Amino acid sequence: MSKSINFSWLPATSDNLSDLISVFGERGGRTGCWCMRWRLPREQFEKQKGERNRRALESGIAQGKVKGVIGYVDGVPAAWCSLGPRSEFTELGESDLLAAVDDQPVWSISCLFVARPFRRQGINDSLLEAAVEYAGQLGAKIVEGYPLSPANPKVPLAAAWTGFETVFMRGNFIEVERRVPMRPIYRRDI
Repeated sequence: MSKSINFSWLPATSDNLSDLISVFGERGGRTGCWCMRWRLPREQFEKQKGERNRRALESGIAQGKVKGVIGYVDGVPAAWCSLGPRSEFTELGESDLLAAVDDQPVWSISCLFVARPFRRQGINDSLLEAAVEYAGQLGAKIVEGYPLSPANPKVPLAAAWTGFETVFMRGNFIEVERRVPMRPIYRRDI
């Protein structure tokens, strides 16, 4: 991390949903995504970009189907990390590049989103650690991520929502598969 930050986190619940909405901003994170990109079939996701994805996220959190952590800097909502059993991420099951490595019951970290005012402060390191801790509290034994590699300045930040490889490496994740150069699969045992 480049500098020391006062970071804390909470699991996302209906009680702190306004904090998550604050992190995503009016547009819903990545162009109306509301962190539903891998949770819904692609066609459904595209049809409901924006407000309908927001409602799907809110409903999923209220029902306990969408799990994640909200990161805070000095008590201010600053970041989000989506996680859950791999089977909850519909689009991962459809991806040849990110197909399951084996039959281990892994949990996936599908999104690390930092609100614009808090970017480039090293928050992703703390956010990833919080996600691993929370996944462990929920019973996960293995956590998996799908970062971009390398952290290429030509890659738009909107495409970096799965995080960068260096963050996972610093978080003691180990590469277990790389089917294409830019998208490895990393794991960490809990």
